[in-house]
Amino acid sequence: MKNLGFTLIEILIVVVILSILAITVVPQFLDQPAKARVARAQSDIQSLKQALSMYKLDNFSYPSTSQGLQALTSKPSGDPQAKNWKPGGYIENMIKDPWGNDYQYLNPGNHSSIDIYSLGQDGQPGGEGDNKDVGNW
Repeated sequence: MKNLGFTLIEILIVVVILSILAITVVPQFLDQPAKARVARAQSDIQSLKQALSMYKLDNFSYPSTSQGLQALTSKPSGDPQAKNWKPGGYIENMIKDPWGNDYQYLNPGNHSSIDIYSLGQDGQPGGEGDNKDVGNW
């Protein structure tokens, strides 16, 4: 007569192997949403930077810090003037970062560098991990 079942030892070995796999694999998957948010923020920042480059090509300078990223969706007032602002804007809608906050913009006025960044999950400058700022610098 043949024994067609599994022994208790065989079942325990399979359970131990599955447990070891779960312990090593599950933490890697838990970290993926945080990495995805950072990747999305970096992608958004690059898109905003490209739109700002188009703005600069048309208007010969980046918007000032006070004009901000809103200059990409509606014609800004003040200096520097946007004399050749493209009707319809440079992006369709202003986007939020993956944590639901506004992207930040700084133009130090040297015509060659601008800062576009997200303040991370906590919405505060600095931070580590999920709270770390993400920018084009």
